[in-house]
Amino acid sequence: MASIEELAAAVKAQGETVRALKAAKKPKDDPELVGAIKKLGDLKKELDEANKPIETNPFVKTRAELDDVALRRFFYRQAFAIYGGTAGFYTYGPPGAALKNNIIAAWRRHFIVEENLLEIEDPTIMPHDVLKTSGHVERFNDFMVKDTKHEDKFFRADKLLEEEMENRLKLPATSAEDRVKYTKDLTAADSFSKEELGAKLKEYGIKAPETGNDLTDPYEFNLMFPTPIGPSGMLQGYLRPETAQGIFLNYKFCAEQNNEKMPFGVAQIGKSYRNEIAPRGGLVRQREFSQAEIEFFVKPGDKKFPKFSTVRDISIPMLSSPVQLEGKPVFHKTLGKAVDDGTIANETLGYFIGRVFLFLQSVGVKKEHMRFRQHLPTEMAHYACDCWDCEIEVSTGWMETVGIADRSAFDLTVHAEKTKVDLYAQEKLDVPEKVEVVALAKKAGALLGKDLKKDGATVKAHLEGLSAADAKALEAKVKEAGSLEIDTPGGKFTVTKDHVVFDIKMETKTTRNYVPNVIEPSFGIDRIFTAVLEHCYYARPSDEETKKDEKITRGVLGFRPEVAPYKAIVMPLDQRVSATEKYQEMEAELRKGFSYRGINYKVDDSGATIGKRYARNDELGVPLAITIDFDSVGMGEGGDAGLVDTVTLRERDTLTQVRMPVGDVAETVARIMMMQQTWAEVQALYSEVKNAASAAIGTGEAA
Repeated sequence: MASIEELAAAVKAQGETVRALKAAKKPKDDPELVGAIKKLGDLKKELDEANKPIETNPFVKTRAELDDVALRRFFYRQAFAIYGGTAGFYTYGPPGAALKNNIIAAWRRHFIVEENLLEIEDPTIMPHDVLKTSGHVERFNDFMVKDTKHEDKFFRADKLLEEEMENRLKLPATSAEDRVKYTKDLTAADSFSKEELGAKLKEYGIKAPETGNDLTDPYEFNLMFPTPIGPSGMLQGYLRPETAQGIFLNYKFCAEQNNEKMPFGVAQIGKSYRNEIAPRGGLVRQREFSQAEIEFFVKPGDKKFPKFSTVRDISIPMLSSPVQLEGKPVFHKTLGKAVDDGTIANETLGYFIGRVFLFLQSVGVKKEHMRFRQHLPTEMAHYACDCWDCEIEVSTGWMETVGIADRSAFDLTVHAEKTKVDLYAQEKLDVPEKVEVVALAKKAGALLGKDLKKDGATVKAHLEGLSAADAKALEAKVKEAGSLEIDTPGGKFTVTKDHVVFDIKMETKTTRNYVPNVIEPSFGIDRIFTAVLEHCYYARPSDEETKKDEKITRGVLGFRPEVAPYKAIVMPLDQRVSATEKYQEMEAELRKGFSYRGINYKVDDSGATIGKRYARNDELGVPLAITIDFDSVGMGEGGDAGLVDTVTLRERDTLTQVRMPVGDVAETVARIMMMQQTWAEVQALYSEVKNAASAAIGTGEAA
């Protein structure tokens, strides 16, 4: 097959041949000219075909089918749909809400229960002072651009750049050198400054989507939703942009409940809100979304983790910061080696990276479509030690789904300074030590309060927080100058020699106070939901007759039993069976057994054929189907009394089934759901039954 360069050269040469023939005044119907024009057209088509973007993302091909399933079966749809909908808001329908809740329940078991974490629930509205202190009021921004001719069309600048880079990387004609450049700009897009982003948009000639108009220069847009608190509207608040701040505000009380032991973790699951500039991609970028966050508090300088050995040998797909800057691909490394060589900052951070990797697989995310990307130096917060994002490949590209960050002691420090509340941890010293304790002389402290009024306490706290050496040096300096302007967390103040008189004493200390550092895994639940849907979906073959009849693809959502919205479906073989008293008794027994064990199930007693009912419940992701047939109710042709009060249990993905007593069903389903029994083990216990309707679904024959 000719290369793109060879095809382009052939098109150029053939074009010259056609032009030469026309210049020679050849008639339009001249066979040589007609043949040359046809050959030119064929070459152009071949070149166009060769230049088509190569789509390597497997989820793009099934996205339309999955969207159809999600809408028809009401997994989710745009909120307020009957009013036309509002971008960035979604409603989860019955199966979607159940799936999401099951993912959250799995998260609780995997993290809160197994790691023995504390859990809190904090308000979703926060006062201005809290978010001012945390930095959200000033810094919680994205860069926005507008269509210069349509000022009501807004776009997030970094996303436009990412989309352009992804499209260029799909083009076969892109050179190796350009691929490295585009890859670098793709990974660095959300770390660029306002000026850098503007320059990149101009460099690549990126225009407004849909209109093709020029874009404005990027500018900052704060993502928080403001809301007044109270009837006067004088108290400013915001819908919280993250669940994490509620944990920091309640650190002191949680530490007390943990008997002041370190390390320990606190979790919170709930709604967060971000006024996204241009919410697109379905559930990927919403204005109201669900988060699950952990703040794991540790002693600074001691971030070893006893359980790290349980994940040490797990090989993780990584994109470290240096690799991204060089435009190189993902590499694999065990967590043990990554911590040992400094790729990952410490064991606690490495442990949670491993636990995240295992959790996502447990709910149905495919590991070959996951990677852990380290933040670049330009995108890492100034206080952070190390940050990694777990990115999952879905139909819209690589989706940031979980952030795992070593946030140092920033949050507790700023809240403690603002509120003057002690947010320290305390440890007992193995050997008592003598230390110099700095305090203002009683007379100096009183004078400071008298002269500086309400600011006196701030300045006093700052002065008494100095080391003994710094206190002595400051006292000497002020004494010599008579007065001096000093910087404090509350601003600049002028103090006199009478204000700065220290009483420094030697004390024996048996404990030491410190501000804990925190490791923060932060999960986007709706994004995990999206990944699970896309990674679990597949389609079975359909014959032409079935396609004409149903007009839909035979899609299957192969959910893991633990997260499937409905664990089982109960079905009579047909309505003659459902009309019998025995059927009613058996259905009642199944209902009671499922309810007692907390198993979510459905009953499908519609008039559709059994094959179609299997297919439409496979589409819902129901792992197991219980069929009550003629033999079950004593109406079988053979009249086998031993089959009365038995049912068939069918497994969704293998399309195989067994016959078992109705009294065994609920416990068997429960054991499969809790991953305590495999389908192969069930098959070994009970006799397998052939079912033509189920087999027909797998082969694409009409059922």
